[in-house]
Amino acid sequence: MDIEWLKDFEALVAQKNFSRAAEERYVSQPAFSRRIRALEEGVGVKLINRQTLPLSLTPAGEVFLSQSRVILRSFAETIDRCQTISAASENVIRFATSQSLYMTHYKTHLAPMVQEGGLDIDLNSTSWDADQFVSALQQRYCDVILTYWHPSMDFLAPLELGKCEYLTLSKDDFVLVSKAHKGLPVHDLDKTSKRPASLLSYGIASALHAVVDHMLRLCSDGPKMLTVNRSALAISVKAMILEGFGMGWLPYELCKEELADGRMVRLGDDSHLEQIEVRLYRDKENNKPTLRKLWAKLKVVHE
Repeated sequence: MDIEWLKDFEALVAQKNFSRAAEERYVSQPAFSRRIRALEEGVGVKLINRQTLPLSLTPAGEVFLSQSRVILRSFAETIDRCQTISAASENVIRFATSQSLYMTHYKTHLAPMVQEGGLDIDLNSTSWDADQFVSALQQRYCDVILTYWHPSMDFLAPLELGKCEYLTLSKDDFVLVSKAHKGLPVHDLDKTSKRPASLLSYGIASALHAVVDHMLRLCSDGPKMLTVNRSALAISVKAMILEGFGMGWLPYELCKEELADGRMVRLGDDSHLEQIEVRLYRDKENNKPTLRKLWAKLKVVHE
């Protein structure tokens, strides 16, 4: 099956007209129609209902459309990764991390090295799912990843079982916090309340999702919590907490200013606190000279 046929199909769905779709794809209408028929023959079902005006999709076509978009997006991302790897200098270290780590521990441990040169940051990584960091490192799309680590984070296991090594650059406290008003929490762990506390948590795409689940198991005997929202990014969880929608767990470094100036307040006791590590991973078989130099420099400081 030709990948261009999928692009033809998307154009036809958007235009709902063979002539306009063919014009958009810069081919004649007869050639465009043949390509759509070839796509349907390849799939083995009719995708387009040609009896309606404007054109519509068959039920199978609706299913195929959603999967076609996934395939085209994956194809585009793969091409982008290959071109990035091909174009990157052997002297440049490709670096990836999450938004919350860019705004906290990255500044302390790695930002100065960007000024020195040789470290190329990938801001696209702020939108990656947690397991994408693992695949990016395994596929050499990036040379190093900076990530939170906790024993509950199963998605990092392939790195530790494979050909990767890590350095622990720092540690952070994972703290339960609420918006504060006149020094008091807007949301609290009130054991006497009949209503569960509103919890702002993390979606499965987030590395911190597993840590919150771990904490909820540890605190199962305490006041009940009801998850009212899940976000992929810690920054989003923090924003929702500051708007007063509920309480939530955050890395301390991400909310220390708000705790210091009274906009947020810590909740619970030591049972509601967990320590997480901040780790830098690399593939041991990646022999890029600049990477070896960076790793040696960091090992002196952090081992």
